[in-house]
Amino acid sequence: MVVWINSLGGDCFAASRIYNLLKEYSGKVTVKVDGIAASAASVIAMAGDTVYVSPVSILMIHNPLTSAFGNVQDMQKAIEMLDSVKDSIINAYRLKTGLTNSKISHLMDNETWMDAYKAVELGFADKVLYADGEEKNEDEEEALKASAMLFSRREISNNFINKLSEHFSSQIPIPKNTATPDIAVPSPALESEPEPQTQENDTNERSVDMLMERLNLIKKHI
Repeated sequence: MVVWINSLGGDCFAASRIYNLLKEYSGKVTVKVDGIAASAASVIAMAGDTVYVSPVSILMIHNPLTSAFGNVQDMQKAIEMLDSVKDSIINAYRLKTGLTNSKISHLMDNETWMDAYKAVELGFADKVLYADGEEKNEDEEEALKASAMLFSRREISNNFINKLSEHFSSQIPIPKNTATPDIAVPSPALESEPEPQTQENDTNERSVDMLMERLNLIKKHI
């Protein structure tokens, strides 16, 4: 049996049923990803005895999603359900790839996108399928692995926010009265009231503080 996949995913319970049906098939199951196998569709792909990926295909894995309504107990039940669903998905990925649970969990946390060569490298696929139906030899495969791509949405977002934080942190003005003289010499000038900051400086400081707070908030929820 040959199963062609080009899907953005969908209901994870439907995907688990399809996965089981393919696993129960008495013959050999060959999966060919000719477009995208994302989310639940990537789980179905793991049922293949041999998984081929087109050189222009993409495979994506991430944590399961849901919506919930209710009180604190209802929210806790939803969290527990998502944890159980994630564990079941990890089982399918682990059986195919041989990766550890923690490694797979990390890839899912980061919503990981893989091109064909990265999918083969990590074990989510077995071979790269070419348009003419033939496979490249081992030397050509090794040369192409160097260009393998893995994209993590969370890591890219966090790196971007960290750079913004570093940039705007360096823009925070240092108050003029923080410098300490090497020798304290009493003088009328030192005893005088410190020069008040201008309204413009106050506004800039408040703007930077507000921006930093928003960046930290965004980072927590990515």
